[in-house]
Amino acid sequence: MRRSLISVGLAALVLLIWPATALAATDPLLGTAGDFAVLSGAGMTNTGPSWVSGAIGASGAGITGFPPGTAGPQHAGDSAYTTAETDLVGAFTRAAAEPTTTDYSGVNLGGLTLGPGVYNQSTAPTLTGTLTLNGPGVYIFKIGSTLVTASGARVVLIAGAEPCDIFWVVNSSATIATSTTFIGNIMALDQIAMQTGATLNGRALARTAAVTLDTNRIIQPSCPGSSTTYYPPPTYVPPPGGNILPATLGVPWELINEIPWLLVIAVGAGLGATVMVVSNRRRRRRRA
Repeated sequence: MRRSLISVGLAALVLLIWPATALAATDPLLGTAGDFAVLSGAGMTNTGPSWVSGAIGASGAGITGFPPGTAGPQHAGDSAYTTAETDLVGAFTRAAAEPTTTDYSGVNLGGLTLGPGVYNQSTAPTLTGTLTLNGPGVYIFKIGSTLVTASGARVVLIAGAEPCDIFWVVNSSATIATSTTFIGNIMALDQIAMQTGATLNGRALARTAAVTLDTNRIIQPSCPGSSTTYYPPPTYVPPPGGNILPATLGVPWELINEIPWLLVIAVGAGLGATVMVVSNRRRRRRRA
């Protein structure tokens, strides 16, 4: 009887934990590319009072528009930039090779609530409305064409999802439209264009083409205890003159002191089986 109860408890643990791990996406490992908030495969240009918390890098074509924008350390064609671009290629390749959890080709992700996993879109309609990412773990979005958001689109995190753990692997260009609130690490093969007033809690990393900014707020994230490689917070960067964007991009209340409920349930099931075994043993002793 005791062995049967132990077996039931172990089976409960496996059944509860397996769905969360069997199809889990893995860290694509940004390497030194993670030390940058913006990495451009060509020159980088900015218009207006953009505010970038983190380092920025571009090819020997250079970086323009800072000022009026403000940013962390600037790397134009130096060894730090070259190494970061090499690491970006590796991260892009690894993320693109992750097995797909669900295919959403031709589907607008706006209005959906998704958990951790690998999502494929061979064709990606314009993201409108709000995409909600629910729960801790790695999220990888494999975009086979362009990534485009509508004006005012939003990505929202709840229940322990972290900006460090979200990756957009874009096989062409990315356009983050005006007033969009975007989250995650954008790794684009071609250019990344952030339009007026768009914000990014993440990184804009372009492999072969330019990154262009226009009055944007970008924060290189730092997420202790997340599912991916930890990077320390970037050095403080003061806001530019005429800044109209928020100092922080908001930490939803759901992320504060969040408990991984699936793990709690799994542990509870195991403890329950153990209690049953102990109780059965005591009853047998009393009868003896």
